[in-house]
Amino acid sequence: MAFTRQNVPNLAGTSIEGVAKGGYTVVDSEGTPDIILIATGSELSLAVGAAEKLKAEGKKVRVVSLPSWELFEAQDAAYKESILPKAVTKRLSVEAASSFGWHKYVGTEGDCVSIDRFGASAPGGVCLEKFGFSVDNVLAKAKQLLG
Repeated sequence: MAFTRQNVPNLAGTSIEGVAKGGYTVVDSEGTPDIILIATGSELSLAVGAAEKLKAEGKKVRVVSLPSWELFEAQDAAYKESILPKAVTKRLSVEAASSFGWHKYVGTEGDCVSIDRFGASAPGGVCLEKFGFSVDNVLAKAKQLLG
């Protein structure tokens, strides 16, 4: 069982089988994506929301749930390439924790929506908004990467 204090939606495309592999595609596009949004847990819905808006603007977007680096790294090279193709260099991770370790997956042309400083004292929703954990901020960061 997994628990969170936030109200999170049940998202289409999520799966136990995907979690068992450590990472999997939740939302995909036709052809090679322009950008890959990578998230875990409650932040996954932010990535999906931003992807919907980007797709409405004609962008090709993939959303990847990457809940376990260890399990993902245990997969064969072909599987990892099918989820995070090297040809797609525009990547954005969304994680309500430190960006430490995420640069392996976002690369040098990617970015992270994360918290790389001490937190704040306020209700959860206020803190999340303050630190940029909103669909609008994820969308803005993705557009910045896309140029």
